[in-house]
Amino acid sequence: MSEKIKILFVDDHQLIIEGILSYLKDIDGLEITSTNSCDEAFNLVKSHLNTDPYQILFTDLSFDNASDNSNIDGGENLIKALQKENVPIKIGVITGHSETNRVYNVVRNLNPLAYILKGKCNTTELNFAIQKMLADQVYYTHEIHEKLLKRALIEIQMDDVAVQILKELPKHSKISNMEGIITKSDGNLVKIRAIESKLAKLRTDLDANNNTDLVLKAKELGILD
Repeated sequence: MSEKIKILFVDDHQLIIEGILSYLKDIDGLEITSTNSCDEAFNLVKSHLNTDPYQILFTDLSFDNASDNSNIDGGENLIKALQKENVPIKIGVITGHSETNRVYNVVRNLNPLAYILKGKCNTTELNFAIQKMLADQVYYTHEIHEKLLKRALIEIQMDDVAVQILKELPKHSKISNMEGIITKSDGNLVKIRAIESKLAKLRTDLDANNNTDLVLKAKELGILD
């Protein structure tokens, strides 16, 4: 590469920074800056816009070191702040957060070009992600990609009756108590046999061991709050 690719890496844990930097240093053509402050990261990006700008920003999502004095208290708000001002920088996430609902919301609302799991990444993956980002292409760690596919599949399969059942399930000690509560789109009540059949299908679709596990899986996937 004839010119250095300027990358800013943001994480609140110094050991994580050092670990990621140890992978990045083995990739030719990079100029890397790091900080553990979202406020500093935002200021660095803005201050370099007109002179030698950063091309890529990698950030964690959660920052335990944020205080009441912090203007930007986490990676999601850092991304929002940069996007609000239309800052021309390619943004990726490197984080330990792999909860399906969190991943889904970050990808849907913030559209990062990369979503990589710290602790599982290496030089090869980071290099591949950087090249994809430079080409304005998306790269998600395999585990993240699988979670997003599953979430999309479940969303397609989920109808109003299924959502009603999942919301009512934690409120009742017996499935039979739900009869007379669940309604179809035409207003007709769903019979208990149909409720039990739908529950069986939901357990299969969400790979749940029982109804309690089903509710937990639905919450993880963001189907339930």
